[in-house]
Amino acid sequence: MLPWKRVLRPLVALALTAAVAAVPAATAEAAAAAPSTGWNDYSCKPSAAHPRPVVLVHGTLGNSVDNWLSLAPYLEDRGYCVFSLDYGQLPGVPLFYGLGPIDKSAQQLSDFVNKVLTATGAAKADLVGHSQGGMMPRYYLKFLGGAAKVNALVGLAPDNHGATLSGLTNLLPYFPGAEDLIKSTTPGLADQLPGSAFLTKLNAGGDTVPGVHYTVIATQYDEVATPWRSQFLTGSDVRNVSLQDLCSLDLSEHLAIALIDRIAFHEVVNALDPAHATTTSCASVFS
Repeated sequence: MLPWKRVLRPLVALALTAAVAAVPAATAEAAAAAPSTGWNDYSCKPSAAHPRPVVLVHGTLGNSVDNWLSLAPYLEDRGYCVFSLDYGQLPGVPLFYGLGPIDKSAQQLSDFVNKVLTATGAAKADLVGHSQGGMMPRYYLKFLGGAAKVNALVGLAPDNHGATLSGLTNLLPYFPGAEDLIKSTTPGLADQLPGSAFLTKLNAGGDTVPGVHYTVIATQYDEVATPWRSQFLTGSDVRNVSLQDLCSLDLSEHLAIALIDRIAFHEVVNALDPAHATTTSCASVFS
């Protein structure tokens, strides 16, 4: 690489990172100044342009608000009816959810989707999930009848085949009793360990089910759902996307992809409305 490129690349990356952070802040200020009912508005009726409600599914240790402070308004501003749920709660643990058994969390998602479809009158919903929230819905689709009620599943950094935490989980066998402790106290974490009984059942017989459009949006800088390519799905109706293929200067890691990355947000909208998709690039931070 030429010397000037070595200097220019980190400078441009820094500028893009600043833009990613600044644009949502400006959007939040504008939203505060204008009347808005916010998301989870059960009086919202999907439009002809966006006929399906969007259900946002938070990740491990997330919740229905904090995980979506940027993406929910982003989708609302583009005309979507947006909803989010809390799932996987443990007794006595407030705010930090997604820790309960994932099959039980999938049932909570099923109940919530039914509630949203009843309120909106829509025949199907679209799901957008982060981390566990991008993987857990696959259980709902595969085992709880969700495929009949869901058009698309969009996963932001989903741990579809487990999360090694940059290899740290490989050390568990060297600490006798550690895995059993995780299973007994935070079963939702245990279910996400590569090779768990939950993941073995989920991925047996194929990653996808017919009738649902799948999109995975991953970042090469992910430090949780690793190796990062393990997030990708195999199937006839799957689009696997690397953020760095869209914008090589995107530095987002596991959390930032869902919290502030408007390049990822733009690609989410493309997945929700592929008929009107536009090119996603580094310039999408300004869109």
